[in-house]
Amino acid sequence: MAIFQLVGIALVTAVAALILRETKPELAFAVTIAGSIILLLFVFELFKDSISIFGKIAEISGIDSSLVKILLKMVGIGYLVEFSAGLLTDFGQASLADKLTFCGKILILILAIPIIENVLELIVSLLELI
Repeated sequence: MAIFQLVGIALVTAVAALILRETKPELAFAVTIAGSIILLLFVFELFKDSISIFGKIAEISGIDSSLVKILLKMVGIGYLVEFSAGLLTDFGQASLADKLTFCGKILILILAIPIIENVLELIVSLLELI
């Protein structure tokens, strides 16, 4: 199962970083970043196969596929920002992590504008029917 591979990569990365932290702290940071990137790439590879399901859901439900893409981008930004902010916090950069989280929220809000517009148009069309 994929979860065992992910846990294995995380544990090997953590042990390597702990060992290096005592002798070469600058390499511990690099090992942690490398392990994190490997984890992300592994998960993206697994997710790539499942992405077509969202297109099918949009087709069946009648939702515009561009809105589904926007929703996926929003979720992706949220996960990536959370992951990156966690790394920054681990390395003592909590202030920078907070700023990154704030910027991620702004990006998600910007992406949400077309969705909000569609919802408002739907509400107006429903009110016109009444």
